[in-house]
Amino acid sequence: MNGEAGTAQRISGEDLETQQAAIREAGTFVAEVRNELAKRIVGQHALLDRVLMSLLTGGHILLEGVPGLAKTLTVSTLAEAIHTTFRRIQFTPDLLPADVVGTLVWEEKTGAFTPKRGPIFANIVLADEINRAPAKVQSALLEAMQERQVTIGEATHPLPVPFLVMATQNPIEHEGTYPLPEAQVDRFMFKTRVGYPTPEEERSIMQLMAGEDPPPVEAVVEPGRILAARAMLPAIYLDRRLEDYILQLVLATREPAARGLAQLVDWIEFGASPRATIFLARAARAHAFIEDRAFVVPEDVKAIARDVLRHRLVLTFQAQAEQIDADHILDHLLETVPVP
Repeated sequence: MNGEAGTAQRISGEDLETQQAAIREAGTFVAEVRNELAKRIVGQHALLDRVLMSLLTGGHILLEGVPGLAKTLTVSTLAEAIHTTFRRIQFTPDLLPADVVGTLVWEEKTGAFTPKRGPIFANIVLADEINRAPAKVQSALLEAMQERQVTIGEATHPLPVPFLVMATQNPIEHEGTYPLPEAQVDRFMFKTRVGYPTPEEERSIMQLMAGEDPPPVEAVVEPGRILAARAMLPAIYLDRRLEDYILQLVLATREPAARGLAQLVDWIEFGASPRATIFLARAARAHAFIEDRAFVVPEDVKAIARDVLRHRLVLTFQAQAEQIDADHILDHLLETVPVP
C-alpha cells in the first residue's frame, strides 16, 4: 500500500465519496477550534492536534514538558472554545482523594449524610502537575478515567459526557514529586512531550502576550457536535493491512527478537499492553478525521505511534544506564517494521 491511493482503492468510489462528504461536514468544527486556539497558542501544532484527537476519541492525555510551554494555557483555552464545564485541580503533596472526587457531608437540617461532588465532575478536567500528589490521590482518578463514574460512600455517580482528563507534569523537577504508577499512566491514550518554540514563534509569543490579559476566546462548539463526530470514527476505513501494521508495531515491543529486532531485547523489560493496540487504531482514525479523510493511511499510524506507545514501554536498567529512552526505541521500530 502506498499512501492514500492504495487505501482508497479498497473502498468503492460511491461509498468513499459519501463518507468523505460526511466527514468533511462533521469536521468543520476542527478548523473553528484551531482558529480559537491560535488566538493564544503560537506554534505547538502537534500538541494542538493531540488535544483535538483526545477530544474526538474521549481518550485522556498527559502533557509533559518544562514550565512555561503553554500546557495549562492550551487546556484552559480549549475549554473556553467549547460550551462545556471546566475544572482545574492543582495537585499538591497535601491533596486528599476527597478533594478530587468529593465526599459525604453531614447535613444538620436533614440529619443525614449527603454527597458533595468534587471538581472531577466536569466535562474537561485539568490535573495540573499530577505527579506532585501522592499515589492515593492519583489512584482516585483511576475509576473516573476508566469507568466514567465516581463512587462516593455507597452511591455511584456517573460523570458528565463528554468527560476528559488532561494532565500535566514537569519532567525535570523530582523534589516533592511522586512518579505515576504504571496502572495510572496506562489510562492515558496519549503522552505528549511539549518542546520549546522556535525563535520566530517565541518572538510572536512575546508580542502576543504584551498585555496583562490573554486575547479573548469565543465558545464555538457545542458538545453535541463533538459527540456526533466521535460516533463517526468507527466508520473511518482501516484496511486490514494497516491493522496488521499496528499489531506488528505493538508485538515488536513484546517480542523484539522474534521480529528481527534482537538489539532491543536488552532495552525493553515489558512491552505495550493490548490497550495500546486499541488506542493506536482509534487514534489513527482520529488523525485521519482531523485531516479530512474517510480512511486511514500509514502516515496516520506513524504520526501518533510515539504518543500512544512511549508511556507503555517499561525499560530495563541497562537502557537507562545507556541513556536510551522510549522515543529512541520507537524511532527504531518505525524505521524497521515494514510499512504496508
